[in-house]
Amino acid sequence: MDFSAPDSDIIAHGPDIVAALRAIVPDGVVSDSASLAAFDGDALTAYRQKPLVTVLPRDAEQVAAILAYASEHGVPVVPRGAGTSLSGGALPRADGILLGLARMSRILDIDLENRCVVVEPGVTNLAITRAVEGRGFYYGPDPSSQIACTIGGNVAENSGGLHCLKYGLTTNNLLGVEFVLMSGERIRLGGRAPGAGGLDLLGVVCGSEGLLGVVVEATVRILPKPPATRTLLAAFSSVPDAGQCVADIIAAGIVPAAMEFMDRRCIAAVEAYSAPGYPACEGVLIIDADGIGAEVDHAIARIGGIARANGAEVREARDEAERGRLWAGRKAAFPAMGRLAPDMLCMDGTIPRHKLPLVLARMARMSEEYRLGFCNVFHAGDGNLHPLIIFDTMKPGEHDRAEAFGADILKLCVEVGGVLTGEHGVGVEKRDLMPTMFSEADLAQQQRLKCAFDAGGLLNPGKVFPTLSACVEGGHMHVKDGRVPFPNLPRF
Repeated sequence: MDFSAPDSDIIAHGPDIVAALRAIVPDGVVSDSASLAAFDGDALTAYRQKPLVTVLPRDAEQVAAILAYASEHGVPVVPRGAGTSLSGGALPRADGILLGLARMSRILDIDLENRCVVVEPGVTNLAITRAVEGRGFYYGPDPSSQIACTIGGNVAENSGGLHCLKYGLTTNNLLGVEFVLMSGERIRLGGRAPGAGGLDLLGVVCGSEGLLGVVVEATVRILPKPPATRTLLAAFSSVPDAGQCVADIIAAGIVPAAMEFMDRRCIAAVEAYSAPGYPACEGVLIIDADGIGAEVDHAIARIGGIARANGAEVREARDEAERGRLWAGRKAAFPAMGRLAPDMLCMDGTIPRHKLPLVLARMARMSEEYRLGFCNVFHAGDGNLHPLIIFDTMKPGEHDRAEAFGADILKLCVEVGGVLTGEHGVGVEKRDLMPTMFSEADLAQQQRLKCAFDAGGLLNPGKVFPTLSACVEGGHMHVKDGRVPFPNLPRF
């Protein structure tokens, strides 16, 4: 993958930039080479790059001052939550400021009456549920990294998780944000009441991957814990049969709370890692149904019948402890696979559910062609695939083959009517594949939107867009206080 050369002039002014940031955040600037190694990447481990400097603000006022300084001096800024991005969304730049938001980790308000929680961006996903579960509530989106990933990062990537099939992605659970623009200006979008008028700028911000501004406060919806939850484990002797079962359940009008798939290789890795008690078979589906008791009983009976009709052996978790083990095993899939090889790529494409059998079979053939191991673990209910490709970057050619294998999987997702990403974002990982899905005109319109928020192209440059044109090339003009610059000049 090609990266643009760092700006040597900015690097030459590094000491001045560090001094300016220390004036803003006296106790939160990291600039020595050894310490910067802790910030040299995220969960896309194939790429590493130390930032010019890392700054760790404590509040929104400091974030605004940092962005205003960077804007005035033309210094790129890469926002970072916990660094759990699997697409390289928080990969630093050698000529840029890494803006770490982990110290902004306060829960500001729990509003049970309006069923929402107001948090700073560094609050972890799981911390929200921990804060309200004693009063019978929880936060819906639950990525596998929820113990570490932060709400600011979840908003940037529009994260999902195991239960997004029924309860939606971050965008479906985000009510409002306070947002700092590159100029340092602070704006509020949305609030505690859903459905504000005007253009849906909150929808634009969610999933914008740090290209438009920085979230310094988020208001998220919390949900009452359902009165009943039951979990089925369906074991299949054929992966295509499992894929057909998923399609049949959804086609029957059933919406499980979660429906997750793991194949034989993943099952074996997870059993060796944490022994949750999965059977030896070609693939398993773990399926949650929740709601009122009678509703759940009906759904479980129908789901079990459909699974058996597709050749599965079905068993139900006997108690909460077994439920916990089954789901803990699923959430351990990534670290379990990480034990099999030094390096791993986790892909993230989404396809129409009825294409699952076809896509699973094609990926198995690709694995043979590229001579690399992989496993399938994914959110089956919404067709969001997470094939894990394992390799050893120290072996000649394996890294390149792994990237080519991953690219072919994502191209296949688009070919069958799907999309390049479900919940991990584009980042640098899928940046060069964007023309596979979007036309030149599509990408030009998306860049015009970025120009409206960040005319200098300083926020997270090098991510999402394969090429980023200067805003002036797209006819961008900065308007402030209702006035264009030099209004007496003839323009057309």
